[in-house]
Amino acid sequence: MLATCCRPRTFAARLSSDVESTPHARHLLRAYLSGLPTGALYFDTAELLLGELFANAVQHSDAPDDRHIEIRISVTHDLLRIEVHDAGTGHPTLQPPTPTSEHGRGLHLVNELAHRWGHSPRTGGIGKYVWALIAPTQ
Repeated sequence: MLATCCRPRTFAARLSSDVESTPHARHLLRAYLSGLPTGALYFDTAELLLGELFANAVQHSDAPDDRHIEIRISVTHDLLRIEVHDAGTGHPTLQPPTPTSEHGRGLHLVNELAHRWGHSPRTGGIGKYVWALIAPTQ
């Protein structure tokens, strides 16, 4: 068993809703994981999925440009949970990409690499959050 604590240590940060914030989100994730004894077991998959979810929030949100995107990260029961909160009204759905489409494959990566993923409305607020649970790699 990798972790025995039932209460997660949650990290949260609000970032600008622009593409340039995606590397910063991944950097914050790596810093969070570096502080955990088993953090390295999540690095690659977590960075990829957070990058995809954050980029989707920037690209597809219909929220005003001045709204921030919030990330939340925690580990509970050996699963890393990443959340990306935005003020948009749309919901992510898997769409079959066409051979010529340049976009639309990110959620397929999330679907394949995450232990589970989904989306929920934000409690008491506008918008939604998309979450993914990531199992450690050995």
